[in-house]
Amino acid sequence: MEGTMSVASWSGSLLEWERELTALKARVGRVLRRRELRETGAAFIDGLLSGIERKTGWLMAEQSGADRPYRMQSLLGRSQWDADQLRDEVRAYVLEALGDPDGVLIVDETGFVKKGDRSAGVARQYSGTAGRIENCQVGVFLAYASRYGQALVDRHLYLPESWTKDRARCAAASIPASVEFATKPKIARAMIEAALNAGAPCAYVLGDAVYGADSSLRRMLEDRHQPYVLAVRGSHFMRRGGDRWFEGTSAEELAGELAPDDWACHAAGEGAKGPRLYDWARIRRPWTSDQGFEHWVLVRRKRSKSAEKAYYLVFAPPGSTLAELAAVAGLRWAVEECFERAKDDLGLDHCEARSWHGWHRHMSLCMAALAFLSKLSADLRRSAWGKPNETSPNNPIAA
Repeated sequence: MEGTMSVASWSGSLLEWERELTALKARVGRVLRRRELRETGAAFIDGLLSGIERKTGWLMAEQSGADRPYRMQSLLGRSQWDADQLRDEVRAYVLEALGDPDGVLIVDETGFVKKGDRSAGVARQYSGTAGRIENCQVGVFLAYASRYGQALVDRHLYLPESWTKDRARCAAASIPASVEFATKPKIARAMIEAALNAGAPCAYVLGDAVYGADSSLRRMLEDRHQPYVLAVRGSHFMRRGGDRWFEGTSAEELAGELAPDDWACHAAGEGAKGPRLYDWARIRRPWTSDQGFEHWVLVRRKRSKSAEKAYYLVFAPPGSTLAELAAVAGLRWAVEECFERAKDDLGLDHCEARSWHGWHRHMSLCMAALAFLSKLSADLRRSAWGKPNETSPNNPIAA
């Protein structure tokens, strides 16, 4: 199909497209047990991967040759299947494709602007996507990234307390009575634990200041001896430790005590114009774990007149270098790339379902489509890395 080929052209694997897509649909079919559901699910994924601008029920039905969107809408609404089971299949598929001992898990949230007040979880709340308070839903997502690529492996709709305190409103949106209010860090903690328990090979866990400030999340990771680099605000409170244990301080105050020689220039990954260079420094915290893991405050400073700083709490294996920690901190961009591709190309933010289960079903199917593209890209990378470098021809090319 022309729309499908437009995506295939930039994923770079026309030859593997049909074979890999068939394999993905077979995995999705493990969750969609009825034949009609499997056919509709396959058509839904085709629609997500197609070139149609809006991934709505009507347009994806037309894409599949159907006259009406009933089956597409039923897939997200009235049909009987478990979105969490599909999430598990997607996570396993991603880990098979991208899994690497040096891989990372990245937690982040994204907003979905909505009209009205009936969609599950919708409220006037801050959306990082819009950069302001909007009438929107907010989803917490977990991504996995490695040298082979990146993909989303979990999702959970955040419910503000205005929802969980109104059980009648929750019931109207098919939110199970067992779903209670949970902060975003608590949601993230459950996601990360589930991924680690599922065997995700993970060198570090990453997250922004919403998650870095949560001591219970950090404590869970430390108890598992799981390294992390989690952002915090400059005002984040901490104890000095040592002889000044009870004296309070902040990440910003500690950074202000650094000497000029404490800073070193390191790249935080590749940018559009080459390596993204910053000045970096770290401050050792005066305690270690039972296996020698080290605690640091990591500081990033822009190499510009503003000298703007960013701060991270680090739990790292013994002997980790400043350059390594800087590189790890720079990997947070990978989840943003997942959101960008999933929204721009796969309809992550085109969900029409208002219900709790409809939202999670739509997101899980979009994650499956994203995982498919990530698998193709990973296979291409492995193939390219396995080929010997081409040499220039012995004879000069004729003008």
